[in-house]
Amino acid sequence: MNKEDIIKSVKKAENQSIKFAVTDIDGVLRGKLISKEKFFDSLEKGIGFCNVIFGWDINDATYSNTKVSGWDTGYPDAIAKIDESTYRTIPWDDYKPFFLADFEHSQELMGVCPRTLLKRIIKQCNDLEYLPKFSNEFEWFNFVESPHTLQQKNYTDPVPLTPGMFGYSILRSSQYNYFADRLFESLYEFGIQIEGLHTETGPGVYEASIKYDNILSAADKAVLFKSSVKEIAYQEGIMASFMAKWNKELPGCSGHIHQSLWDTKNETNLFFDNSSQNKMSSLMESYIAGQLYCLPHILPMFAPTVNSYKRFVEGSWAPTAVSFGIDNRTTALRVINSSETAMRLENRVPGSDANPYLSMSSSLASGLYGIKNNLKLHISPTAGNEYENIGTEPLATNLHKATKAMKESNIAKELFGETFTDHFIRTREWEWKQYDPQQANWELKRYFEIV
Repeated sequence: MNKEDIIKSVKKAENQSIKFAVTDIDGVLRGKLISKEKFFDSLEKGIGFCNVIFGWDINDATYSNTKVSGWDTGYPDAIAKIDESTYRTIPWDDYKPFFLADFEHSQELMGVCPRTLLKRIIKQCNDLEYLPKFSNEFEWFNFVESPHTLQQKNYTDPVPLTPGMFGYSILRSSQYNYFADRLFESLYEFGIQIEGLHTETGPGVYEASIKYDNILSAADKAVLFKSSVKEIAYQEGIMASFMAKWNKELPGCSGHIHQSLWDTKNETNLFFDNSSQNKMSSLMESYIAGQLYCLPHILPMFAPTVNSYKRFVEGSWAPTAVSFGIDNRTTALRVINSSETAMRLENRVPGSDANPYLSMSSSLASGLYGIKNNLKLHISPTAGNEYENIGTEPLATNLHKATKAMKESNIAKELFGETFTDHFIRTREWEWKQYDPQQANWELKRYFEIV
């Protein structure tokens, strides 16, 4: 739809309001209902949005260590720009018109806005004449709970939707088939096409794969997917959680990123070379080399919370080291080379708690770093169990160590710019300082619902 068609559609809608949202540094949607009149007025000049969304953490505590937004700034409005191309209607909310916005045109916030960061990196990719195509897949747990019931019992023993370990279960999914069916159909109507949805191993856990798209649309869909699943679950008396590791005895929840580079005409997968070993082109090898090289220096972009690092344990289907393999689910990067059109790289590092704009920005930027610097793959693909490989570099074991490594490296500044890197590092240092292991269920209270 072009801009005129969108305006006509919104005018015809029976709703007297529209909903729009921006994304904070943690990937949480922050939005408003506004009148149609205000919406139309904002299309040219933008709309005011308090800059506190980049001045507080995931639980709305104001940062005391950042430069962009703080009490000393007075928390003024910044100009958010609604992106008309993100127009969709919400099936579970009386088909209310919905839009995403960002701060691409705000002098104050453009340097730290996650969606704007992704746009900048996409331009770098396009300037090299590559078309990035990405998708996210998510795992998440579902519970017979509500925010009230959890608060009343101090987040102790959340009750899963279904019991037991039963991955790919037709039986378990049929128990709440109305929920799974509603997710699939409603998300499709909302412009988020799901390729597959199934139970994973663990009580009440599902996995969904979102259809690939150009990277900006893929990131938009990933952010909206998480929020939409939570909203639909609420309406069914269910609580969905995208925590990376809500229970140490159970598998964690991933937010894997599938990615490939195509020619500008969208005709040729540039990662594929039928004449080479493992069918990987030299471009793909440099892309992988860049991701492997940068990974230890930017890990908090993929694992942003205290809880994220609980997922990186042996035998958990999550990576523990800087590694890659051919169709190997024990490595950080998995090459999928089943066909030319399907040839892609899966980044298995991000958890489902990662901000999709930041995890996709980091994947693309670090891959391009490898291409720009003509990096070569100096390690062989892992054959077999990477957990038993003592020769690879381990991932940082907590947010403090990962953030320290990011701060002491120049890689992040080169990839993302000084303004964003400084702000992001300060927010992760803040996040670590909030950690209170002596408080019962601290991680569940902080991340269970919101992340």
